Amino acid sequence: MITISNLSKSYKGKKVVDNLSFTMKEGEVFALLGSNGAGKSTTIKMILDLVKKDSGEIMIPPNTVIGYSPETPYFPPFLTGMEVLSYYGALQKIPQKEQRETGKKLLTLVGLEDDSTKIRFYSKGMLQRLALAQALLGDPDALILDEPCAGLDAMGRIEMLNLIKGMKKMGKTILMNSHILNDMEKVCDEGIIMQKGKVMQRFKKEDFEKENSLEEIFIKAVGA
Repeated sequence: MITISNLSKSYKGKKVVDNLSFTMKEGEVFALLGSNGAGKSTTIKMILDLVKKDSGEIMIPPNTVIGYSPETPYFPPFLTGMEVLSYYGALQKIPQKEQRETGKKLLTLVGLEDDSTKIRFYSKGMLQRLALAQALLGDPDALILDEPCAGLDAMGRIEMLNLIKGMKKMGKTILMNSHILNDMEKVCDEGIIMQKGKVMQRFKKEDFEKENSLEEIFIKAVGA
């Protein structure tokens, strides 16, 4: 689905992504892990073409649609969830008559059936679920989820992880970045651990199912 080859990016002479390579397979959940400043967010922004790469290749099949949920989603506080999805649907040129039907389906899918509440009254968990619904507009082939469980309580995290599992069952390819390694164990199929822009460790689900936890693999890769 997405192949990254020898990708590099520098800011003011400092390399934040250094010769990075990995491949995401179709229909899997791929984990992009690392400490703060490891280069994960910059990598995501380059995949989305929000930041220009210095060198390397990002290979995505033609006509692939990617949905994106940012770490800290922001929506106009005076709108409702339905109005937010209608707005983004219009930006994607979804026909007006389909916007409400699609919006209601997505809000129901993420557990936000009550579409009369203004965004300013949303909890952190509700905002994260709305961000996922927004990412699903246009029925994307792949999803990029940047810290989807950030700031959520235990129940909110369980609900979000169940939603991610549901997206995988629907056939979505998912690139996911999170610092909550226990959560990543529950949903990811494989991934990489980054440090200072480089790949320090590659892993697959069976690596932490057999002996080591993902936390142990992470500590060995980046140091205590």
